[in-house]
Amino acid sequence: MRFALTYVLITSVVLVFLNVYTSSTTRNMMLRTKETSLQSRVQLVVSSLSGLERLTSDNVTQVVTQLGDLTATRLLVTDSEGRALYDSLSTANATGKVVLFTEVVLALRGNNVFYAVYRDQALESRICLPVYASGSLVGAVYLMEYDADQGAIIAALEMNIITISVILGIIVLLFSLVFSLMYSRRMRLILQSIQLLREGEYSHRIALRGQDEVGVLAAEFNKLTDRLRTSEAAQRQFVSDASHELKTPLASIKLLADSIVQNEMDMETVREFAGDIGNEADRLTRIAQDLLVLSRIEADDKADFVVMEPGPVVEKVVRLLTPLAGLRQIRLTARLESGCTVVTREDDVYQIAFNLVENGIKYNVDGGELTVLLRRAEDDVELVVEDTGVGIPEDALPYIFDRFYRVDKARSRQAGGSGLGLSIVHDLVARNYGTVSVERRPEGGTRFTVVFPFFGMEGEV
Repeated sequence: MRFALTYVLITSVVLVFLNVYTSSTTRNMMLRTKETSLQSRVQLVVSSLSGLERLTSDNVTQVVTQLGDLTATRLLVTDSEGRALYDSLSTANATGKVVLFTEVVLALRGNNVFYAVYRDQALESRICLPVYASGSLVGAVYLMEYDADQGAIIAALEMNIITISVILGIIVLLFSLVFSLMYSRRMRLILQSIQLLREGEYSHRIALRGQDEVGVLAAEFNKLTDRLRTSEAAQRQFVSDASHELKTPLASIKLLADSIVQNEMDMETVREFAGDIGNEADRLTRIAQDLLVLSRIEADDKADFVVMEPGPVVEKVVRLLTPLAGLRQIRLTARLESGCTVVTREDDVYQIAFNLVENGIKYNVDGGELTVLLRRAEDDVELVVEDTGVGIPEDALPYIFDRFYRVDKARSRQAGGSGLGLSIVHDLVARNYGTVSVERRPEGGTRFTVVFPFFGMEGEV
């Protein structure tokens, strides 16, 4: 409403200015026209009288009579002393009397005088010019015109302008009120929706259309609620999956511990049960560590990102996991190109490479192969990890990066996986402005491809 009233106020000021300006311009134009008209008529009388050596009442009357009707309200001719020699008025005739009109006095001093005023819807104009004969001032010609017709034109024009301005002002006022009410209603709807969102109603949507700012705001709000709803669903699913993953080893630990307490067992069986308890505890530890890594990924900023070569870090991972691959006779080879600079953190590169290479070992076949490639691909840097393992079913590929997702749950637990490794890889790659994809190899096995934007150093192409 404040915006609407401000708009109405500004419009009113503009309309008032236009009224004043138009009225003033119209009057000035009329006055200039009137001055030109009167001056031409008076100049005609002055020119006619200038040929006389001496002005008298008779010769002035004769000259004026010869000129005919000058369409003036009053025509007055005086001598050099201001005495009226001719007066066109029939009543209150001033002939023979000294005229002390201001215009006459100024004209007898050698000045051309014009004065006009608009009042009472009439235009009253007066002009007085000196008359010279043989270089000497011999009198003055005074003409006054009371023009009601042009006054009526000015009055009608000003009234029309005022009427149009009032109508425009009313239209602007009504438009502003309607617009403010519509705008306020839409903003109240958005405000109510925000309050519902604050209370946790993530399914609420704003039914507003349009391409204006309010419509765009409503569309962005709906996108926000969709994202919050998706995030909340993912969070609930994550909590549910995490609870389930933690519950399984805890239940196993409790069952094994109860069995040891409630049953009489020989030391060999107790040691076996204790070893199983230790394995489940290790599994709990891995899950907790992976959950902490995911939490740090979501909360960490990018302040400590640096320009670096990922090759040495990947080489360190390959060297560290080569003994693990050797236990199953898996041939691990790495081809790492230089000049693959990216903007990242060493810990992120290490975690990504470690998880992918470790997965390639765990889910490979005995005596298989695992290849790690680091190469430049135009404006990108690619890290490729491909194995000759059992592969991933086609229908499982879209879910492979979901948290706690396992293709073969029994085999994953047997291999010691937490179901979070590839999810960690996906989140780390996304935080480094990269992408990660997975595909089945035609020869068998799986190929993971991580793509980072290349950061060229000065002088590099």
